[in-house]
Formats: sequence, structure tokens, C-alpha cells
Amino acid sequence: MDTVLRSRSGSVTIGAQQPFCVIGERINPTGRKTFAQELRDGDLSTVTADALAQVAAGANMLDVNAGIPMVDEPDLLKAMLRTVQEAVDVPICIDSSVIEALDAGLSVYEGRALVNSVTAEDERLEEILPLVARYDAAVIGLANDETGIPETPQKRLECARKIVSAANDHGIATADVIIDPLAMTVGADTDAVTTTLATISLIRSELGVNMCLGASNVSFGLPQRHVLNAGFLPMAAAAGLTSAIMSTAEVCVQAVRAADLLLGHDPWGSSWIAAHRARQAA
Repeated sequence: MDTVLRSRSGSVTIGAQQPFCVIGERINPTGRKTFAQELRDGDLSTVTADALAQVAAGANMLDVNAGIPMVDEPDLLKAMLRTVQEAVDVPICIDSSVIEALDAGLSVYEGRALVNSVTAEDERLEEILPLVARYDAAVIGLANDETGIPETPQKRLECARKIVSAANDHGIATADVIIDPLAMTVGADTDAVTTTLATISLIRSELGVNMCLGASNVSFGLPQRHVLNAGFLPMAAAAGLTSAIMSTAEVCVQAVRAADLLLGHDPWGSSWIAAHRARQAA
């Protein structure tokens, strides 16, 4: 099944037979003290620069997060979304844990957004899903619940199934629920990635829904993070992952595009060859 997201005048289709959807992770103040201070000061120049750079590097969509302490997050998120939409014409993943901020962001978004995110917690489902339905958006569902992050693929599948069922109850199509199978750092648990890959395969076979995760989580705390991320992404794509909020570093994007070709999602390598020729010409 395909999930269709739209910008002002374009669209992106996420699906098992589609090229992998690269969602640029950069417009997020977490861990970026200078950027966070710029946002507090009302300076959105880095938002514009990051939007342009990520799309130029190959992002199909952009994640936008305004989560910093001591700001009016709804107002800031609206301003950031307007800024991104002025700079580039790609669909946006509106990323917030604050209901009021999600509502504010959706109110100014031109197109069909992806909401990041809801969990399998009853309270969150009842808060967020009506908002997603009202704005005809799609939603990322994190495969965790009140008990935290499940250790087993089977438990994560149960959480995913609950989210899909609840979304359907609110009139949201299964195709518009993108499950996050949860990527944790292999630096803290050597089985973290194999658990994630098993979860992706299980959700693909049992639910058939699209999936997205924060790909950079797998390398947190380790050296040469881009190399680890680039190694992880093709494995995840082969298991059934269809999109990721990820770095647009060249090694990561090229790993994803190579996987598209090798998995049959880039017929005759047309996109791969076109990108090569464009680099040569540049």
C-alpha cells in the first residue's frame, strides 16, 4: 500500500515498490545549541539554509522540529514551517510531542503533511488521531506504549497493530499510518539493530504498512556515524523499511539509492545513472 504526501505543488509516494523516501533530519534544534539560540532570537536563516541544502543533497521530504525549552512552540513551529515552504517545495514531516504545536503547524501547512508522531498509549491515541483525521494528514506511529520501548519484535508488532486499529476507528486509512519499528543505538545494546530488522520484517509480513524510523539513532555514541548509518539503511530497506528520517550526508543518500537499484526499485538503474551523469557534469 502507498502513502501519498503533498507539498504546495508536488507529491511523494511512500511504498514497498517505490524508491526509498529520504526525510531530512537536520531542521531540529536537539543537540544544536547555536541553532536553538537562533530560533529563540527569531533568526530563521539556518532553517532556510538547512532546507535548501538537504533537498539539494537528495531529501524527498523534510522533518521540521521546534522543540526547545522556553519558547512558544506552536508559534515557532508555524514560523519554521512557513520558512521551509518558502524555501523548498517538498512535503514536510511535522515533528512535535505538543498537541497545540501540531495543530498550529497543520493549520499553516500547504499540502498533505506527515505527523510525527503518536504512540500506542491510549491517551496519545485519543489526543493525536482526531487531529490527524481533521487535517487529512498521515501519521507516524511509534511501536511503544505505556510500558516503554518493547524489547521483542512481537511486542512492537502488537503496539503497531493497536495504532493501526485506533487510526481506522478515527477514519484514517491503514495506508496513512506509517509505523516506526524503533531504532536504538547498537552502542548500548549489540542486539539493537537485529531486533529492529526483525521487527521491520515482522510488521511488513503481518501488517503490510509503510515504515519510517530515525536512522541516525543506530550509531549514537559511536565513531564514524555516517558510515554505520549507511551500512544500516540498505539492510533496513531489504527488510521492508520504506522511509527514514535520516542524515543527507552523501554516503547515506548514496547507500539508499544503491539499495533502490539493487532491490529493483530503480528500474534499469535510470535514477542511479542520471545522478552519476549530473555529478560528472557538475
